[in-house]
Order: sequence, then structure tokens, then C-alpha cells
Amino acid sequence: MRAKTSGRRGCVVVAVVVATILLFSCAPGPAETQKKGNVLEIGLIADLTGGASAAVYQPFMVLDNYVRYFNEEEGIPGVKVQLSWVDSARSTAKTVSAYRAFVAQGVPIIVTICAETQTLKPMCARDEVPLLTFSISEGTVYPPGWVYTVFPTDAEKFAVVCDWIVANWKGERAPRVCFMGPDSFLGREPEAQGSKYAESVGIEMLPMEIVDYVPIDVTPQLLRLKDREADYVYLSSLWTTALPILKDAERLGLLDQIHFSGYENTQCTSMIEVVGPAAEGYFAPRVVPWGGEEDIPGVKLMRDLMTAYQGKVQVEGDEGNPMRAASVICEAFRRAVDELGCENVDGVGVRAALDSIKDFDPYGLGPITYLPDDHTGSKRVRIYQVSGGKVVPVSEWQDAPTLRP
Repeated sequence: MRAKTSGRRGCVVVAVVVATILLFSCAPGPAETQKKGNVLEIGLIADLTGGASAAVYQPFMVLDNYVRYFNEEEGIPGVKVQLSWVDSARSTAKTVSAYRAFVAQGVPIIVTICAETQTLKPMCARDEVPLLTFSISEGTVYPPGWVYTVFPTDAEKFAVVCDWIVANWKGERAPRVCFMGPDSFLGREPEAQGSKYAESVGIEMLPMEIVDYVPIDVTPQLLRLKDREADYVYLSSLWTTALPILKDAERLGLLDQIHFSGYENTQCTSMIEVVGPAAEGYFAPRVVPWGGEEDIPGVKLMRDLMTAYQGKVQVEGDEGNPMRAASVICEAFRRAVDELGCENVDGVGVRAALDSIKDFDPYGLGPITYLPDDHTGSKRVRIYQVSGGKVVPVSEWQDAPTLRP
């Protein structure tokens, strides 16, 4: 039986890789070397290949879709917004190289998806170029500088999970919770501050379990957690990591003993479809509505743009984040042009425009406010859970606590 299980998993991994290659063959082109005319350029650095690539494709395309829509339907008179990208391929060297190339071209704002952001923070301050990132940690946004985002840190989101666990805990002893994820910036980010908060509200934290980005077998880690009587496992990674973990937990008969949760990205359509019943009960802290909530204007627009530009709706679940981020950047461009004129917009001007954004709610996806001491933009979080194969909210929206290092 084990051999058959490994074979199926191998097919899944190969399918993901092949699908990603095919999808990127239809993606927008890489960064050009020159700025022409009244163009305001967004420099995107993303792990388009490597272990995180399958999870990066959708936010990448949502960014591109919105920029196209903005130019065609809303726009800034006489100005074109352009999205240019470079593949960082899970390499810090490539990330830094791409950053330097964008700065040399005079790009006034840079965006990162899964790329190494901590390294870029001091460089952005030196070069006076703002960076909006989907890959944040306490160190990238605290103390605030030239790095911005549109959601709380992973530790702050985990704090909301802790509150929800405590509110729903029925046991006589303290609930036992464990982080499980790769030994990386992304995997370890919430552990220190998140564990400190968890213990402050009465949770017993177990030692973190380390796995690969796309693990082949996590039997030893799961059996250790069984022996330690873990109640909750929080997956600090991507859905490509969550998928084999849940399949192994199902094979070992642990789904009735351990509740699984994780980063917003882990609770996605691909994971739910592949693992089937093993996803039942899986919960995650979301900072934007689920991608199926079409009563939200931003969700409907996102789906409409997929149909218009990609020919089909392909929703994983967290596309609202890049949609909101792209809206924020275009709004900052609009304000900078109004203030300075397109020809004078630079990193300093875009940063000033970002700092002026208060209670800006793009299409009902959640308000963004940048403060002098906080560039996360929003602390709003809601718990969503898989029930009957569907992702549904099981809490109200609430503000996560601010957890500074």
C-alpha cells in the first residue's frame, strides 16, 4: 500500500509542475529594459519556478489581470501602468539581482511574492524605493520603513487562530498546538511571536516539526505529534506542503485526533479537491473574503477578469490579496501623478502617496490604512473552515493584535 501511495503522490507533484510550466507559457512577459513614454512600472519579483511556484501562479495572474483592467477601464489620464516581472526561483541572489535591475531602470515600486524580502528591506531604504510584499515577517514591517503590505504578519494572524482555539476548547487541560513547516523564512516566521502569544492565552506549544516544501513522507513527524498528544497542527507553509501532510494524517488515522489549520494559502481549491474528505474541518485565518463569495464586489470583479483575460475562472481562494494590493498600488500611482505629474513620480513620491492612504477599501475587499508606525495596512482577520467540501466563515471579522519583535 505504501508504494501505491507514493506513486499517487508522485503523479500529483509531476502534474503540478507540468501545469505550472504550461500556465506560465501564457503569462505576461518578463521585465523590459527601458521605460517608454508616460509609463509607471511595477517591478514584480516572484518565485515563478522552484518549490513555491505552483502557489505563486494565481496571485501573479491576478496582479496582471487587474493592471490590464485598470488601464482599460479606470486608468490615469495619459498614463499607462505596466507590470514587469523577474523569476527569483527561490534564490536570494536572483532576488537581489532583480531588485538592482529594477532600481537601475527607475522603477518606483517593487512587489515580491514568496521572494526573500528581509534582505531587500535595508536596500529599499538606501535606494528610496517602496516595496509591497506578500512575504512578510515582523522584521520586514517592524520597525516600519520602505516595506508595505496589505495584511497582518503571519504571527498576528496565528494569534487570531489561538483566540479561536481557546474560545472553542472543551478539554480540561490546555490545548496543545504545534507549528509544522519548512526550515525557511516562510516556515519559521510566526514561531517566536506566535508561540509567545499562544502561551499568554493558555495554549501549550509543542516543538516545531520541520518538513520539506513538497514532503514525500511525514510519518515520523506525525507519529511524534501523536505521542505528544497534539490537539492542533498549524501548517506554516503553502498548499503544496499541506496536501501530502493531510494525506499522511489520513493514512495514519490521525484526523479524528488532531485538528489541522494553516496559512491562508493552504486552504485552497487545489488542496481541497485533491485530499477530499481529509480536508474536512481544516481552518485558516483569512484576511480577505473567500474566492467564492461573489456577493463581494471585489471577488466578482476578480472572477470576471479571469474569464475575460484567462478564458476561465480558476479560484484557489486567496486571490483577494493580490487584487487588493494591485488596487492599492494603482491608487498610490494616481495620487502621486496628481501631486507630481507622471514625469516626476519616483520612489519617494509613491511612498508619500502610500502614506496618504486611509480607509481605502478596494471593491469591498477590506479597508487599507497606512500609519507612521504600522505599514501592514490592515489587521482584519476572519476564520474560515472547510465544511461539506466548502469553505465557510466560522467567526466574525476581528482585528489581530500587533506583535512587534
